[in-house]
Amino acid sequence: MKFAHIADCHIGSWRDPKLRAANTNSFKLAIDICIKEHVDFLLISGDLFNTAVPAIDSLRMTVEQLKKIKDNNIPVYFIAGSHDFSPSGKTMLDVLEQAGLAINVAKGEELSDGRIRLHFTVDPKTNVKITGMIGKKGSLETGYYHFLAKEYLENEPGKKIFLFHSALAELKPKELEKMDAMPVSLLPANFDYYAGGHVHVVDRQSIDDRNNIVYPGPIFPNNFSEIEKLQHGSFVIVNDDEIRHVPLHVHNTVCLTIDSDNKTVSDVELEIKKQIASADLKNAVVTIRVQGCLKQGKPADVHWNDVFHDCYAKQAYVVLKNTNRFTSKELEMITIKEANVEDVENKLLEEHSDQFKLSDNDVLLAKQLMRVLSDEKKEGERITDFETRLHGELDVLLQKE
Repeated sequence: MKFAHIADCHIGSWRDPKLRAANTNSFKLAIDICIKEHVDFLLISGDLFNTAVPAIDSLRMTVEQLKKIKDNNIPVYFIAGSHDFSPSGKTMLDVLEQAGLAINVAKGEELSDGRIRLHFTVDPKTNVKITGMIGKKGSLETGYYHFLAKEYLENEPGKKIFLFHSALAELKPKELEKMDAMPVSLLPANFDYYAGGHVHVVDRQSIDDRNNIVYPGPIFPNNFSEIEKLQHGSFVIVNDDEIRHVPLHVHNTVCLTIDSDNKTVSDVELEIKKQIASADLKNAVVTIRVQGCLKQGKPADVHWNDVFHDCYAKQAYVVLKNTNRFTSKELEMITIKEANVEDVENKLLEEHSDQFKLSDNDVLLAKQLMRVLSDEKKEGERITDFETRLHGELDVLLQKE
């Protein structure tokens, strides 16, 4: 048995047209490799699209690629992720299934005792049994796992694969320690492979009686930090007992980091130009991160147009900059005063809850609402997608009440 496992394609996510094209080309490359490797089937464990109703150009490209892999007799099995899931049920994933291009394996029934019994989809070529659980915004799918009738899944004989789109507490990297996660124990035991998604990391673990829990990484980095960390996209090909992570190189990646501590603006510009001059930027995705506190001048004084010109003169594909931690002595006082806004808000809520007759649940809801409303647009996220995400998270919180 030989199959491919991809996740977190987020097709259509990047606002920059060049990065959106790079994301698209990375997805196409994964499909081409699947065909060349003659895999028996392809698994997509959530977030094929970046939104439940993607743009027409994103949908057209995806349909073309899924048709191409279908024409090569490679079936596609998927679950919805937190981005392409829709509480209303209006999602393009259903359209793809109705068109015969892919099969949703997150299907089941509610038992008389209120628990959920998932059904298996059997791949006709390999007879492997596939099922899975959807992902929802805010990790709300965790609630479904508590009502999962695991015995039907765990006692099913034969080769089995479980698709999931959730963060697992035992597998979270340090940089994602604040992300909501569920324990591995909520996954049904005794499967041969656990096809993970949602967490954009490359990882493989076996914990207790749950072997081969695999995160393939995103098809293409989804934000500035991921470009720095991952450099490129990836997916997984499984050939019997061999699990192989496959890198997807559509562009070189060059990451420049400049420390501005106790430097002048001229010093920073000189260091940026020096690093640009020594790097091979041809057809590369270039990231420039400047961090630290200037001893003289302001971050706004940096001549970024000149910096970008130098990069494109060396034939860079696209250039991104990040100055979130780039500050100056003049701004330091303001930053320090505002450093613990969330702590101040929480303290005020707790101190005045009695005055307004707020219950513990009311205080918790207020904190959650403030957290959602203070969220910022992510790197590369379109305004419409940001607003949809925000409205969706607010709807979820208010519906729980």
